[in-house]
Amino acid sequence: MLLRLRLSLPDRPGSLGQVTHVLGQSGADITQLTVLDRGAGRAVDDLTVFCPDGLSREALTKSLQTIPGVHVEGVWTTREAPGTYPELEILKYITTAGERGLSTLVDSLPVLFSADWAAVTTPERPVYASWRAPTDIPLPAETPPRPAASTLTSDLHVITAPLPPLALTLLLARADGPCFHRIEVHRLTRILEIFLSLPGTERAISRRTSSGDASTPGVG
Repeated sequence: MLLRLRLSLPDRPGSLGQVTHVLGQSGADITQLTVLDRGAGRAVDDLTVFCPDGLSREALTKSLQTIPGVHVEGVWTTREAPGTYPELEILKYITTAGERGLSTLVDSLPVLFSADWAAVTTPERPVYASWRAPTDIPLPAETPPRPAASTLTSDLHVITAPLPPLALTLLLARADGPCFHRIEVHRLTRILEIFLSLPGTERAISRRTSSGDASTPGVG
């Protein structure tokens, strides 16, 4: 079982070693580490760990909380294979997907960001959603001028991103895990910039959305 851990810990020598030691004693193996933030004597790290089936998230969290100064911000499942560059693979597929470029992107984002689902909407209705999206997708009250993270009243963490040339809004949602970090928002921003710059993207998607072909079963 692959898990993503987000930890806030003292930014000093030995702190990560303590985390590694506790994880090893629990039977978990670190396969990837990303530093999200450093400042004011603390660091925020995302760790991808492989856990044996008998190790629960609750037990793992409890063991990490025994380390002085370590705060567990979230433990959630991930489908992103460590040590890979999935953005490059997805962008390669999108460049050859033609009119399915938008749906390919939406289906891929939850895996890229260890999220639950993604969707694109107009102000009135969803246009396309990934397979784990709920039937009652929360439509944004307003679209920010640039991608922004927030937490809805239902405790659903989202990134809301405008797709200006397409007159659509993208939602990326995570219910199981911490709120989206600014580094994740920046990462999504760059992916969307590349996607929107691809030749023919606006024309191809406009044809699909106007004909209704971009809708998934049960959406639209």
